Amino acid sequence: MINNRYKLLVVDIDGTLLGENGTISAQDKEAIARVSSAGIIVSLSTGRVLQACQRIINQLSLDGYHMFSDGALVTNPENSQEVYARPISQELVREIAEYTHEHEINLDFYSPTHYYTDRETWITDIRRRFFGIEPTITNLGKIWRQERIIKGTLVVSSAGERTKANAFRHHFRQRLSFSLTRTPAYPDVDFINVLARDVSKGKALQALTSYLELSPTDTIAIGDGENDLSLLATAGTGIAMGNAHQSLREIADYVTLDVEHSGVAAALDKFLL
Repeated sequence: MINNRYKLLVVDIDGTLLGENGTISAQDKEAIARVSSAGIIVSLSTGRVLQACQRIINQLSLDGYHMFSDGALVTNPENSQEVYARPISQELVREIAEYTHEHEINLDFYSPTHYYTDRETWITDIRRRFFGIEPTITNLGKIWRQERIIKGTLVVSSAGERTKANAFRHHFRQRLSFSLTRTPAYPDVDFINVLARDVSKGKALQALTSYLELSPTDTIAIGDGENDLSLLATAGTGIAMGNAHQSLREIADYVTLDVEHSGVAAALDKFLL
């Protein structure tokens, strides 16, 4: 029997639905399908941009609204109807491009529809192979005039890249927000999201529930990373994956199995199904 206490299920992607092999388990797919068929709204909440989620949305046969870029954009991919957006200001986009060019830092920019970079690198290879998105190669120094930038991303794997990324974060610490995300498929790579101030998954959830005329207490949320802290704290019931960051496990209402053992399905079986 479906638990009618909850009206909205919010699920993170990397480390929650996707494990080391980059696929969603049959158990997780089946559990989400049962929840959705019972009339509970299912929304993804992820550090990924919309373009990198379309394949997963299709696999799960989800419609409606989802939270992208760690909460900087809440939209319905089917009709591009936005509920909430917190883009980076044009002036900051210009300054970011200048700083990263001067200090030889690899940074990507994302609009609601495009992925921008200034050259092909090992990072564009990851974007293609794992995330399924193609870059638009362009002069990032001019993009602030042309596009609304939802987020930037620093992709870090070496000590030198990490040092440069830390300097970047220190330089912009008063004017931007940063969140660290990882995917089990690339355990040694840090994806550092560069966002407008005060962006969070928790604020995105508040915006979405307000739009849907629900209360955050009607929501059950599942995640694994530090960027899920505000999401689990805002939801009525917050569930951490067994592989979750310790800080998330400490504030969660419940800790489920890890991603490699279909922790999402186990949580839904306990709380919803």
